[in-house]
Amino acid sequence: MIPLDTPIYGTVTLGDLILFIFAIIVAVIIAKIAALYLKRALADRIDRGELDKLIKVIQIGIIFFGIWFALPSFNLDIGQLLVIGGTAGLIIAFASQKIVSNLGSGMFLLIERPVKIGDNIRIGSISGTVYQIRVLSTILKTSEGIYVRVPNEQVFTSDITNYVASPARRLEYRINIGHREDVEGVNRAIMALLSEHPFVLKNPEPSVSVAGLSESGIEIMVRMWAPSMVWDSLQTEMLGKIKQLLDQMGVEIPLPQRVIRYTDVQPREDRKEGGNRHVGESREGS
Repeated sequence: MIPLDTPIYGTVTLGDLILFIFAIIVAVIIAKIAALYLKRALADRIDRGELDKLIKVIQIGIIFFGIWFALPSFNLDIGQLLVIGGTAGLIIAFASQKIVSNLGSGMFLLIERPVKIGDNIRIGSISGTVYQIRVLSTILKTSEGIYVRVPNEQVFTSDITNYVASPARRLEYRINIGHREDVEGVNRAIMALLSEHPFVLKNPEPSVSVAGLSESGIEIMVRMWAPSMVWDSLQTEMLGKIKQLLDQMGVEIPLPQRVIRYTDVQPREDRKEGGNRHVGESREGS
């Protein structure tokens, strides 16, 4: 059996080589375990292609760390390596600070998970559905079918409004009816309409009440809760159903009214002449 202190190259012994190889094997095993964990944890949070890229980057980092950890067994000067590595790291970080910032923000987004694929969100002035979550950016699909790439740094540092994070959202309508209409009858009819719809939630309970009096009529407030995934379609559907119901009941939906008064500001002589001409023209026409 060959002794472990047998020199192989310079001061490097067989034991040093075995320790180095063992450290690399351990690093590879840890990298594979990390890859399996990331695939299970992030499979539904990030696009498959982007997840594979992220896993490869993390695996390479783990293996490089294993190599770095095993280097002292070769009696190398770690101080010099630290200086060289630190200088190179600063140069790379300065040259690619935006990339590093987006990558770090993407990691925090995956951990915190404020959004996921399919969510309807607003980031700053951009609204849309999350189409892809990449390592460096997030892709939104707007209601017009336009794809917008938002850097992960902007996503992470901006206020995010997630319209479907909550399982239910509230719908609200303000409807004006005439002053002479039967308010109680209208309220009961609308409540009956709401109770019949399968997507109008029973809890929280819908409500129909008088919100105030306006110059043109009585303002009725209609509130209901619906599942977030059908909120948009239900908003349009219920507004049409309420309008149809009021038409069937013959309920007046008044328009705003204005009283306009005309003041005659002509001089008295002009008014007299104008009046005489008017009379003369009337007689001639008769």
